[in-house]
Amino acid sequence: MNGAALTNAERYKAFDLLATLVAVVRSDGIILFVNAAMEDALGMSRRIMVGAHFPDCFTQPEYLRTILKGVGGNDFSALRYDAALLRVNRDALPVHVIVTLNEGPEIIVELLPLEQQARQDREERLAEQALANKELIRNLAHEIKNPLGGIRGAAQLLEMELAPPDLHEYTQVIIHEADRLQSLVDRLLAPHRKAHVVGDVNIHEVCARVRSLIMAEFPQGLQVVQDYDSSIPEFRGDREQLIQALLNIAQNACQALCERIIQGDARITFRTRVARQITFGKQRYRLALELHVIDNGPGVPDAIKERIFYPLVSGRDGGSGLGLTLAQTFVQQHQGLIECDSLPGLTDFKLLIPLP
Repeated sequence: MNGAALTNAERYKAFDLLATLVAVVRSDGIILFVNAAMEDALGMSRRIMVGAHFPDCFTQPEYLRTILKGVGGNDFSALRYDAALLRVNRDALPVHVIVTLNEGPEIIVELLPLEQQARQDREERLAEQALANKELIRNLAHEIKNPLGGIRGAAQLLEMELAPPDLHEYTQVIIHEADRLQSLVDRLLAPHRKAHVVGDVNIHEVCARVRSLIMAEFPQGLQVVQDYDSSIPEFRGDREQLIQALLNIAQNACQALCERIIQGDARITFRTRVARQITFGKQRYRLALELHVIDNGPGVPDAIKERIFYPLVSGRDGGSGLGLTLAQTFVQQHQGLIECDSLPGLTDFKLLIPLP
């Protein structure tokens, strides 16, 4: 029996690399193997589950029993349906079930948590949108850059030819606005110009640097709370990019907190934690950095909640709408992800970055 279990563990060990929940069962529902993700979801070890009756793990076991018999009898080779998975000391987990005939009597049952599936779909849309935005920005910025230089140069030459000094006011407007647009273009192109400089990064040194910059800008009326997990290891990354990403998010929070800063009760919290066995970007990671930037401001306006990472989208007058876009770009260059949950009085930007 131990030899058979070892053989199954060896045969199916690739399933442990998957983020989805996988069980290999016989047509009578007896479990031959479950992967690590299934163990985590059910709260039971593989040793206990092997040999148990898999349909009993569901709120409606009869449905899966019937399906397994049908697949085992070659009535059909695959089937999908939605169900609820029972878990130890937790609420039932809504899942999408995929039942597929493998070899001989073996049937593979794959479970996709519906919440996870929705999140993966959302992450995929965000990644595709970010890629499209990056290409659009880069192409647009290059197209704007050359004419701007010509406009500014022509305005300077025109100013030299204009005798009445009062007319210089108009050429100065042209020069000033050309410089402002040039600065905007430079910021758009910044992530694509600088090389990704990789070194050892201590995330708490990054947080300390950003905190000092924020406190220097807002010495009164703002409290910056540090809530750190000191066990987080160093990882390979671009320290300057991460400082800029975190600074952009923190400055965005400060701008939203302007009224509370005046009142003297504004608060930003930097919180670090280790996330274990987490899936994002269609990959499962054993460990990941979870960095939160939490503020007690008014929250992200509903009108832009779904678009806050788009370029040139800003919730305040005069904002460039580039801070969060650039933060997203820098974090994605670390194979990471930024998420935002916002309600009035509580906005939480969460950065996820894989750890070694």
